[in-house]
Amino acid sequence: MAFLQKDKLFTRKWFTSYALIVTGTFLVSVGYVYFITPYRIVPGGIYGISIVLHYLFGLPVGAVALAFNIPLTIIGTRVLGPRFGTKTVVGFVMTSAFVDLLSYFSGFKPLVDSDPLLSSIFGGALVGAGVGLIFKSKATSGGSDVIAMIIARYTKLPLGQLMMGVDSVIVLVGFIAFGDWRIPLYSWITIFVMGKVIDAVLSGISYEKTILIVSDQHEAIRDKIINDLNRGGTFLNGEGMYNGTSKKVIFTVVNRRELAILEEFINKTDPKAFLTVMDANEILGQGFKSLKDKLED
Repeated sequence: MAFLQKDKLFTRKWFTSYALIVTGTFLVSVGYVYFITPYRIVPGGIYGISIVLHYLFGLPVGAVALAFNIPLTIIGTRVLGPRFGTKTVVGFVMTSAFVDLLSYFSGFKPLVDSDPLLSSIFGGALVGAGVGLIFKSKATSGGSDVIAMIIARYTKLPLGQLMMGVDSVIVLVGFIAFGDWRIPLYSWITIFVMGKVIDAVLSGISYEKTILIVSDQHEAIRDKIINDLNRGGTFLNGEGMYNGTSKKVIFTVVNRRELAILEEFINKTDPKAFLTVMDANEILGQGFKSLKDKLED
């Protein structure tokens, strides 16, 4: 996790960041209170532990999460350095406050009765959307991620695997505590949905396709891309592995409609052409959203 920059107070960027935090923490809280906690789903993290303790001892979920986050943040700052800015602290404090406030009025009554599967999916989507907005504000969710980062520092193990490992252990704790084999299954569904939605919020939903084209008719294909599709691209120099002949490889980005047009043209022009088509999750640069604009969002 990168060191967090401090925004100037009361600037447009400052207001935008805290608007994202408020919106994100509220969405996270709604997901936990109305979808996840009522069915004892344990989606890893500090809130997974808090849900277990809530059902075992009647403790408030938000307050328990806050009680874990404060010392974890202090320990993380001492061990890892000043990586946890004010926005991160505001984020986990507001999440705890929203969770306990909403649960006070709702009593953890599920919004979707008798359907834990649907609740695990929509709960994961809401929490994922909220966490994604918090990440966009350049804050972090803290919690069990700090544990994984500390372990990574001393063991040199990959952080991503450690985070999955920590969350899986918490899910298994929920299974042991409640003795219901369905709980870890619903919990892993929630974790999966959360991860996908976080990625969608951070990178956006793109309909663009990245294409690599190897063809002897590269000039004709180039003209089609530039003049008809009004797209740009790049020629890459390649070499055939079988006979060592020089090859021109076209690298370009098009949308789905343009891909269909281009594939039809290539089939007529050079049926033996070799194409690799990949989903482009995020495209930054000339003709698309600039990296500067993304970082300033």
